[in-house]
Amino acid sequence: QVQLVESGGGLVQAGGSLRLSCVASGSIFKINDMRWYRQAPGLQRELVAIVTESYSTYVADSVLGRFTIDRDNDKNTMWLQMNRVQPEDTAVYYCSAEIVLNPRDEIGMDYWGGGTLVTVSS
Repeated sequence: QVQLVESGGGLVQAGGSLRLSCVASGSIFKINDMRWYRQAPGLQRELVAIVTESYSTYVADSVLGRFTIDRDNDKNTMWLQMNRVQPEDTAVYYCSAEIVLNPRDEIGMDYWGGGTLVTVSS
């Protein structure tokens, strides 16, 4: 059974920093892309950042220059460093990963964590 668990959310003042973590556990062969999404109240879930198995990254324009994404393949862990946060960054942040269970497979299945709430006060 594969699980993704996020942590690190909480209340932070505007201009502050927060570091989110996502740990994958279970019978995992390898993890391809890992991603952070967020969903603010009343809005659709949106992609925040992606990090590939080879550590290439993509960050959405809305957070470019403030958020960075990273991972450690040996620890099946991903992070989102959030700097200079703004009230509009308030959302539930979800991690998602394409996880390969079988060594004969190249493409895996998408798994999701339960989310961690980030609240930015002005």
